[in-house]
Amino acid sequence: MRHLIIRLFVLLAVTITAGCGFHPRGTTQVPTELKTLIVNSGDPYGPLARTVRQQLRLNNVTIVEDTKQNRTDIPTLRLGGEVQGRDTASVFISGTTAEYSLMMSVSAQVLLPGKGLYPISTTVYRSFFDNPNAALAKDAEQDMIVQEMRQRAAEQLVRKLLTVHAAQMNHKETLPASASEPAVPAAASSSATPLQ
Repeated sequence: MRHLIIRLFVLLAVTITAGCGFHPRGTTQVPTELKTLIVNSGDPYGPLARTVRQQLRLNNVTIVEDTKQNRTDIPTLRLGGEVQGRDTASVFISGTTAEYSLMMSVSAQVLLPGKGLYPISTTVYRSFFDNPNAALAKDAEQDMIVQEMRQRAAEQLVRKLLTVHAAQMNHKETLPASASEPAVPAAASSSATPLQ
């Protein structure tokens, strides 16, 4: 009798989570017309391209290799540049930097055959505490933060495939300017310096 009750509770839990639209973290319901993509990048083996491909595979998107004959029957995700920058967020009493505000902006375009070109972009911000007493640990921590920012940017790009689907359903050639133009972040001002 006890096992029957436990099984009923497990069955009830599975039914509730399946019915509410629950999905594991980091996954998106990619539209069916974008379930097969060609991914183009200026640096196909770079960290951004690898991270975006990994995120697409996690979302059950089939990635097709673009051969010499340019395929016009499959949508294409063209990865643009990755812009990184940092700006001083706070300083110590001595005047040296205590905390940086890190910024990463990633742009891309989705080409739907016969339907148009849809630009998408995302910007991710993080803070980084600069400890002058631990130089080696500081560099390793900054590398980990940049990789995590790249991961979040890739997740957001995959989520923005839904906006491409919505714009295509509304028969628009491109996304609205507010969605395609990233806001000018404060970290991208003239005082911002690129990450090293």
